[in-house]
Amino acid sequence: MAFDINQMRSALQYGGARASLFQVIITNPVNALGDVKTPFMARASSIPESTIAAIEVPYFGRKIKVAGDRTFADWSVTVINDEDFLIRNALEEWMNRINLHRQNLRDLDSSSPSLYKSQGQVIQYAKTGLPVRTYNFNGIWPSSIAATTLDWESSTIQEFEVTFSYDWWNVANPAITGNAGGE
Repeated sequence: MAFDINQMRSALQYGGARASLFQVIITNPVNALGDVKTPFMARASSIPESTIAAIEVPYFGRKIKVAGDRTFADWSVTVINDEDFLIRNALEEWMNRINLHRQNLRDLDSSSPSLYKSQGQVIQYAKTGLPVRTYNFNGIWPSSIAATTLDWESSTIQEFEVTFSYDWWNVANPAITGNAGGE
């Protein structure tokens, strides 16, 4: 019955997943100094998006749609900036080593993407504190570090957003919540 609150309560068996119960882990292959602090300073993120594009196939003036290639949207993380600038500095160094500011060169031992691509995770926790779903981001690298706003009228703590490009994501612990995004 559509208006029976007891059916809604029984359908929401675990009380709903909380948007605030998550942790972000980033492995910076160039400067790991901020890695230990990132899980505490990553204030906001998202569970990843992926899209399968439609390919239109024409036939006698009509079109049918078939599934095409999967694409993965960029992944954004909002970071709280501490006065040591540890995380921002490490991310800026990562970007700089991928492509230097002045010379337009890669400052790594080779041009191989394996030297600048790394791993990231979003771990979603239950209200009991146990991890219920982990998304692994494979082949991440920072494609954008957003501006940090400075304002004499503001008394808030600085934050900045980092956008990561990556190759694909997968679910690391599918036994708990299913393998829809698994290997």
